[in-house]
Amino acid sequence: MIDANDYLETGFIFHGHRCPAMPLGMRIGAAAMNALGVDRSKDKELYLIAETGNDHAAGCFVDGLMTITGCTYGKSNIEKTYYGKMAFTLIDTINQKAIRAYIKPEFFGNMLKSPFVEQRKIGVPPQDIDSEIAEPLINKILSIPEENFLVISPVFDYAFEKKKGVFDTGLCEECGERTFAHKLQDVNGKILCKPCAEK
Repeated sequence: MIDANDYLETGFIFHGHRCPAMPLGMRIGAAAMNALGVDRSKDKELYLIAETGNDHAAGCFVDGLMTITGCTYGKSNIEKTYYGKMAFTLIDTINQKAIRAYIKPEFFGNMLKSPFVEQRKIGVPPQDIDSEIAEPLINKILSIPEENFLVISPVFDYAFEKKKGVFDTGLCEECGERTFAHKLQDVNGKILCKPCAEK
């Protein structure tokens, strides 16, 4: 069984500040992994589709998901849909199974009324919010029963197509930078990287 508490301090170091949304992502990620019966991804055994965006409160949630699941942008086994939802699908790429989880609407709504979020709304950076505000919320996230905040689907089949890694490169004939071959483009007989091709 995966326990979010085992990764908590690593999560806060990686994330950069203490807030309630990051450990919430860790707890929901751990619950999804346990329901799916998988371990933390060492390479691409798991794939995560996050439904969050990049311009709203609680985006810290995704750092919690990355910390606990091992799905990272560096391994290319996570993507964002930018739906603006606090939800995700976790895929077991080996067994072709998946699970979808999301924060209960009423719990999410109440989170956005918390004193932490009120401070964020007036422009206080998260790292500058008093620990007397942040820590009780973090402790609450770590202690409340999952059924109070989490909706998790049954396990379902998911046809996941694994892609092979690209190891071949070439030089862009404009900027001279080495680029992975599948991203080079032929533009009027010149082999260019994407930025040079778009100029």
